[in-house]
Amino acid sequence: MTVFTDFLAQIADPQHRERTQAVLDRVAEQFPHLDRKIAWNQPMFTDHGTFIIGFSLAKPHLAVAPEAAAIDHFSKEIVAAGYGHTSQLIRIPWKGEVDFSLLEKIIEFNIVDKARCDTFWRKQAKPASS
Repeated sequence: MTVFTDFLAQIADPQHRERTQAVLDRVAEQFPHLDRKIAWNQPMFTDHGTFIIGFSLAKPHLAVAPEAAAIDHFSKEIVAAGYGHTSQLIRIPWKGEVDFSLLEKIIEFNIVDKARCDTFWRKQAKPASS
């Protein structure tokens, strides 16, 4: 996982570093075909040049960013897992378990949903004109 080595080394809190590494390792193991990269100082996984999922750190949580479509699709399951979320990210508290099953379902959803996507981010639907 050398792509993420420098990023992980910058995490001062050993528990946060260990948790982040465990999440990144699990994603890499379960989805070995995904490309790993650092962009916007965040570790992320892509597929055929399109964004699948990214991670960032905040003092109270690990932020998971799978794009709004995946959060909308799994909103009830995210809340049931005990995670807060916005339209763009899921907050996994540092103190608590990672629901790897849910994380993997979100990634699988994005892989399938973006299989024919030819842009990095999903194209936003244009508002209907009046």
